[in-house]
Formats: sequence, C-alpha cells, structure tokens
Amino acid sequence: MTKLARKTGNQAALAMMYVGVGLTVIATLAPFIDGATTTVLADHIREGYPTYGTGEINTAVTAYTAILSTVGVLGLLGWLGSVWAVRTGKGWARLLATGIFAIAACIAVAAATTRDTNGEVGLAPLLGLLQVLPCVPGLAAVALLWRRAG
Repeated sequence: MTKLARKTGNQAALAMMYVGVGLTVIATLAPFIDGATTTVLADHIREGYPTYGTGEINTAVTAYTAILSTVGVLGLLGWLGSVWAVRTGKGWARLLATGIFAIAACIAVAAATTRDTNGEVGLAPLLGLLQVLPCVPGLAAVALLWRRAG
C-alpha cells in the first residue's frame, strides 16, 4: 500500500480522533463550568449527604474536579499520542490506540458507575456521561484503524 493510500485510509479514523479530542476537552472543562454555573455536582453531593456543610461539599467538589481534570489531561495526551502515531504511519499506532481506548473505557465506566459510601453513584450522572462520551469516537477510530489494517 502506498503512503498516500495509507494516509487516505486513516482520514476517517483521524476525524474520529479529533472528535474525541473535542469531547475530551468538553468533559475536562465541564466540572469547572458546572462549578461556576449549574452546580450539578455540588447539588448531587448535597443530596447524597444531607448532613454535609458547605465546607465539606466544597472539598468533595474540589476533589472530583481535580480527579476529572487529571483524567482529562491524561486523556488528551492519549488522543494526541494516538493522532501523532497514526499521522506518522507508525506500525504500532493501532495497538497504541486500542490500548488507550481500553484504559479510557475502563476509567470512564468506573467514573460513571462507582457507588459512593451512601449507596448512590458518586459522580453526578451528567458528569459521568460526559466521561463516557469521548469513548464513542474512540471505539469508532479503533474499529476504523483495524478495518483498514485488514
């Protein structure tokens, strides 16, 4: 396969990766935007722990925001590394993208479904869904990369 054909075959996968980058940015910024506007996360914590005072709720929101920011930055690094590997035609790009997708999917599902000590989902469902959303184009990109390889 020529280099031009290889590049053309990867365009759809790269497009999905760029969509994933955008969704990851949104998911990473969402806790900050929420804290300044709708306070979905704080309200979720307040409902789950009615005895918590403002300080305890703020501490929990800050912890979640730090965790989600760290995961988001790592996710962006994963996307950018995968994009670079695909764009430069590295033979191991499919394996890298697949591995990063598997790790990201596990983290996203855990974030969206892990129960807190009160028995409820710890992360507000809206923010949990935003963690899973970038995995959709990730799955599509991985499928396109492997389909092209076959």
